[in-house]
Amino acid sequence: MIPSKRILIVDDEPRSRQGLAKMLEAWSAGRHRIRTADNGYEALRILESEPVHLLLSDIRMPEISGLQLAGSGERVSWPNQPAVILISGYAEFEYAQKAIELGVTRYLLKPVSREKLLDAVERALETEEQRSRLGLIEKVADPQLLTAAVHQLAVSEPVEEALRYMDEHLHLPFTLREVAEQIHLNASYFSVLFKEQMGMTFSEYVTRRRLQKAKEMLLQTRLPIAEIAERAGYQSAKYFSKIFKEYEGTSPGAYRSET
Repeated sequence: MIPSKRILIVDDEPRSRQGLAKMLEAWSAGRHRIRTADNGYEALRILESEPVHLLLSDIRMPEISGLQLAGSGERVSWPNQPAVILISGYAEFEYAQKAIELGVTRYLLKPVSREKLLDAVERALETEEQRSRLGLIEKVADPQLLTAAVHQLAVSEPVEEALRYMDEHLHLPFTLREVAEQIHLNASYFSVLFKEQMGMTFSEYVTRRRLQKAKEMLLQTRLPIAEIAERAGYQSAKYFSKIFKEYEGTSPGAYRSET
């Protein structure tokens, strides 16, 4: 089931707005939070101040239209980029064409049946969820690790075994020598072999993997930073924050709040 989402309904017609809200509240049964706004300015205030996952808006409204909301240049500063469903009482081609150009998920015509509305909402929320996952992957991705993953396709069996061991024990402190012993290689030879096959040193790989794991926890959990540091294999939260800032250019707390 898709986790709890915020759905914003924007319509200047009270009966239409209330009707849509009533249908979605009955369908949601408390799973999602349904918000309403009776004009574009109020909608923008909500979109700028809290994460909205689905924007359901009438196209034709005074001053700020649904199309303008969907194409707002302010979207980059919103806490979340919502999927968009536009509703119109006008079956005019230029509206639908413009909606498509703006990346609108669905375009519905009034009067909207309950079946069509709920089908569009469910599909739009699935689209938003997939987009959020991709955004998370892009945010935590490390270009150097992606390059290393390509190298990993052709590594020798000892290095492959070492990589498995390291990934399984990232939450624990370990040294190059200890990993070398696990795969029955001389530490000096293993160090040279690892860099040759992975394109980076052992210590850099471990640091980048631990930071990647920490970034995932920062974005996906509300765990305290000290606990995240420990789970990522750092015995000191202060040292973790120092390394994090060196690699990411910001502190763990700022990284989390920027999302």
